[in-house]
Amino acid sequence: MAGRQAQGRRPVVALYERMVEAVRAGTYPPGSTLPTEPRLAAELGVSRPALREALILLQEDGVINVRRGVGRTVNHHLPPRGFEFLKPVEELLGEGRQAVTVPLARTGEEPTDFSTQHLVLPSNGEVRFWESLIEVAGMPACLTQEWAADETVGELLPDAVAAFDGPEGRTSSMLRLLLSAGRGLPLTGSSTIVATTLGRQRGRQLGRAADTPGVLVTQVVRLDRTPLLAAKHMLPPGAPALPVWQAR
Repeated sequence: MAGRQAQGRRPVVALYERMVEAVRAGTYPPGSTLPTEPRLAAELGVSRPALREALILLQEDGVINVRRGVGRTVNHHLPPRGFEFLKPVEELLGEGRQAVTVPLARTGEEPTDFSTQHLVLPSNGEVRFWESLIEVAGMPACLTQEWAADETVGELLPDAVAAFDGPEGRTSSMLRLLLSAGRGLPLTGSSTIVATTLGRQRGRQLGRAADTPGVLVTQVVRLDRTPLLAAKHMLPPGAPALPVWQAR
């Protein structure tokens, strides 16, 4: 059921993304009033029901405002792109620099407290676990640990599981492959950021002392309300900055 719902939303999400890009490109500049629904649907070559759903998403995300007697106007201050835009951590860290994902572990494991808390556990009691070192400009910049339940991901995004088992799995994070397989789907991520110390094992992997301070980003990626991936990203001192933006 969830898979069919996701498939049904693909045209709406793709249309939403087209309209956001059109706003950023100036086709519908900030402060302008959008054409009427029939005219806009004709311009974009889409059905009015799909357009109406995309317009609802644009309003919810603050891209457009709706006022009685005025119509739909483009917001003067669009939500900026940054950490709130779901992207692989290696892409965020490697902006303008060469980022390389070095695999440390590609295996399955028994559920841990962390994966049990954040994922829907598979019936066979095993989750996929990846550990990777992300190097930026030749220096260790992030230690990433990722968990996913193949049973859940396979039901909703079978292409992602195939990519996990393919050659790209040796040179990519799990999140990058998940996002590629789920292009056009309403994937969302939530994160918490805390200050901590690296600890002995992570310190050794990052080439630092155990008591070195670090930043831990915990991330959960969902399709609608179903969690697909849980991750921890440990960043040591000197790692490239992660852009974090806020919008109102």
